[in-house]
Amino acid sequence: MDKYSIQQQIEELRTQIRYHDYQYYVLDQPSITDGEYDSLVRKLMKLEDENPEFYSSDSPTQRVGGRAVEAFGTIEHSSPMLSLANAFAAEELLDFDRKVKAIVGNNVEYVVELKIDGLSVSLVYENGRFVRGSTRGDGQVGENITENLKTVRSIPLVLNNPYSMEVRGEVYMPKSHFEKLNQERMLNDQPTFANPRNAAAGSLRQLDPRITASRHLDIFLFNLESLEGQSINDHIESMKIMKESGLKTNPYLYRTTSINDVIKECQEWTEKRHDLPFEIDGLVIKVNSIAHRQQLGATSKTPRWAIAYKFPAKQEKTRIRGIEIQVGRTGVLTPTAILDPVLIDGSTVSRASLHNEDYIRDKDIRIGDYAIIQKAGDIIPEVVRVQKDRRTGDEKEFTIPKTCPVCGAHAVRLEGEAAVRCTGNACPAQQRRLIIHFVSRDAMDIVGLGPALVDQLLTKELIKDSADLYYLKYEQLINLERMGDKSANNLLKSIEESKERDLERLLFGLGIRLVGVRAAHLIAEKFKTLDSIMGAREEDFLEIDEIGVKIAQSIVEFFKEQQNLNLIEKLRNAGVNFRQRSILSSQDMEGTKKQWQDKNFVLTGTLKDYTRSQAKALIEERGGRVTGSVSKNTDYLLAGEKPGSKLDKAKDLGIIIIDQEEFKSML
Repeated sequence: MDKYSIQQQIEELRTQIRYHDYQYYVLDQPSITDGEYDSLVRKLMKLEDENPEFYSSDSPTQRVGGRAVEAFGTIEHSSPMLSLANAFAAEELLDFDRKVKAIVGNNVEYVVELKIDGLSVSLVYENGRFVRGSTRGDGQVGENITENLKTVRSIPLVLNNPYSMEVRGEVYMPKSHFEKLNQERMLNDQPTFANPRNAAAGSLRQLDPRITASRHLDIFLFNLESLEGQSINDHIESMKIMKESGLKTNPYLYRTTSINDVIKECQEWTEKRHDLPFEIDGLVIKVNSIAHRQQLGATSKTPRWAIAYKFPAKQEKTRIRGIEIQVGRTGVLTPTAILDPVLIDGSTVSRASLHNEDYIRDKDIRIGDYAIIQKAGDIIPEVVRVQKDRRTGDEKEFTIPKTCPVCGAHAVRLEGEAAVRCTGNACPAQQRRLIIHFVSRDAMDIVGLGPALVDQLLTKELIKDSADLYYLKYEQLINLERMGDKSANNLLKSIEESKERDLERLLFGLGIRLVGVRAAHLIAEKFKTLDSIMGAREEDFLEIDEIGVKIAQSIVEFFKEQQNLNLIEKLRNAGVNFRQRSILSSQDMEGTKKQWQDKNFVLTGTLKDYTRSQAKALIEERGGRVTGSVSKNTDYLLAGEKPGSKLDKAKDLGIIIIDQEEFKSML
């Protein structure tokens, strides 16, 4: 097939996929199955990989998220992104109506829209192609989050019409995805988001677009800010233009000339909002006519032609019957209030997170207190305040325990942190996460031992901690689900090989709080053996430039706990290596710190002796930089096994290509 035919096929596939994206993400009317859609995407990706000269930044395949950035740039808005004035009662809406009519006369028309609870953004299209997007920021200047916005599937990268336009809208997270995200974060003992708005904002401002892409964000466009070459008479017309262009507009529009009708809508939506699949925190009332808007103008902060009606927060009274401690998968001890069940906004609430001991102390929460409870963002139950005037003297103060309620290990709070953590590496509440971390690629790299197999081993009580992996037998593995003779032998071989990993990988694999790949490398290089690390004092760790007080404290506390010492002894008896055998020591590094000053590297494929992060660290220690894509500014492409399309592009550009052995020689 000639290049022209290939290019035509690529463009046809892109057009098909864009159409199906619009049907699914904007209209919610899919016309093909998920399998058929995935087949189209895979076919396009294959053609693009094989023909990089036809790369396009607005291809549907670019939505997975590009490389991470160190910080967001800024974009100055063409016109200010103003906030809205708020109304909380009918009287304030009547006052708004009076002020509008005093300027434009009585012949005024309003449009009422749902106020989506998310993050406001601005999108700019040039000749129908999405070129940049930004947050509101301070209203004058926002953050450039273009790459993250490309991952939002309901934002078209190419419009149905070749307009040059700026539109504004609200990125949000649907309720179902918010609940799923929080469940996942709870399982991994990460802080949960208080509400969908915080989740959307946090997701959209990730420096790594791949994280944003995994968060299932959506958008509604609510305003056409500018349209080159056309004049618009009213808001309803502008919404029609946006919709015809393929943009996902606000799903509810109510048009009226009566402020009393507006008030009635606000009252009705106060109850109806709970049936929506996304969160709204009010309604927005806008003057429809563009000419009237120009007459009304704006203050320095808010337009005079629009106002937001905000729903009142629902609060209820109940009693705190007790406080329980839950131990998360990273050992965090989280206090939870046990409440007399109370109905709030249609759901029964019987528990509320108290977050940490500072939260309890600041609000002076005691067992037996009567308290005001509300749902934060209509989702998460929280204690607003306690009713101290109802105290009888029988209320009991609560303190976080000094030992873990699950395993009995010491519970410590590091300097500068709010969380109290269990220090026990054998704590049952933490084992799944700890073992998965121990076998991960940057740690002991035990191939074939994924989360599903870890779950089986724990369920069948074949292991209790990471060290038990080294005592597994063939006859134990062969009876596991989906485990044949070859798989069992390969797993045992991988476990045996992992015994020879360097000390820095073992140290990282132990899961010591705050000790990442880089810190583990620096510590292993300084102390050389695990026994030396175990015997070191806090001040010994602080001698390392990049090790601070928190990391030093965490390491010392870890090796004080008997559970952890027992685990290490089991690893020692199994024959696991406790020494650092790095290719280069810290001494060797002294003369090479500027070796690759300002040189740009790109990594592709799988390296046998290094993880990506280890290779990246070695390059950066020598003054080099690692970037995510090949360009004319790339100096070296480090290619491992099964390299991708980056190799072909590097060849086309004449970039120096090195393999792992050449990399070692250069080191």
